[in-house]
Amino acid sequence: MPAAAVPDDHRQRADAAPVRAGQARLIDSCPLGCTPPLRPINILLPEGPLQRCSECSLLVSSCSAAQHEASLAHWDTTGGTTPDARSVRRFRTVTRRRLALALALLPDRSRPSLLDVGCSSGSLLEVAAGMGFAVKGVEIAPAAAAAARRAGFDVHQGLLQDAGHAPQSFDVITLVELIEHVTDPLALLRHCHRLLRPGGVVVVNTPNGASWTARVLGGRWEGFSLVKLGGHICFYSPAAIRVLAERTGFDVAAVRTRHLRLTEPDSVPRVVHRLAKLAAKPAALAARWFGTGHDMLAALQRRPAVPPGTDAQAGFGSRPSR
Repeated sequence: MPAAAVPDDHRQRADAAPVRAGQARLIDSCPLGCTPPLRPINILLPEGPLQRCSECSLLVSSCSAAQHEASLAHWDTTGGTTPDARSVRRFRTVTRRRLALALALLPDRSRPSLLDVGCSSGSLLEVAAGMGFAVKGVEIAPAAAAAARRAGFDVHQGLLQDAGHAPQSFDVITLVELIEHVTDPLALLRHCHRLLRPGGVVVVNTPNGASWTARVLGGRWEGFSLVKLGGHICFYSPAAIRVLAERTGFDVAAVRTRHLRLTEPDSVPRVVHRLAKLAAKPAALAARWFGTGHDMLAALQRRPAVPPGTDAQAGFGSRPSR
């Protein structure tokens, strides 16, 4: 997103100290491996201006390692990301729709297996199991992982690379509201590639940093908040998702965006927010059409197995991975 796209008055109130002079940023080069240096843009957050990669369009937080680590404690609760009573029906509907997209892409849909990375207390695992998936999870937060295990799910507490899953163990891997927290998305997606069977699908859900909401609200958009959303540090556009897929051995099967927001509920009176929601509805339809909604869903598919003796199997004609 060009720096000029967001007016200078779109500044978020301080809820985290800015990075002090001499204090290193957590991320000082593009996490997708691009060559150009990151450059600040005029979206100013409490921890400093967002940084942008001119090659892939990824936006990156200026936070320090200490700020990022502190923000992640937001999720280490027994409730985790369990939806509240008012949101359960919507959560289940949205989750079923996302998983149905992955199922439709699988070459073999008989008793599919699913791994939810960042599964929290197991809400997605519950929906997936009800759809017929054999489910497992990975969760780094101890309290949330323990809650998922108490609910009866097979969940590894720790990092994905330490979970001990065998190569080609899963048909679907879900990364729901996860990659925006990760400093090395290339390593994460490459590990997912190893765990997927040929034709398997990674489902990615993440805020769209190139959305119309981001342009309208700038630093006031909750999606950019390090503190409120527990560690958001990387903000992808559809173009950046395609770069990520290209460099980790995936084909992009689908990228969809939804929703437009003109105000944040805690920044204006309730009646103003409700009126803004009504006013945004027509534009939200256009945002979905143009790929500029702020809620982005991507389905990345591991290329199917190649018949023996073909050039692609020998390494010719395959896309390079950086």
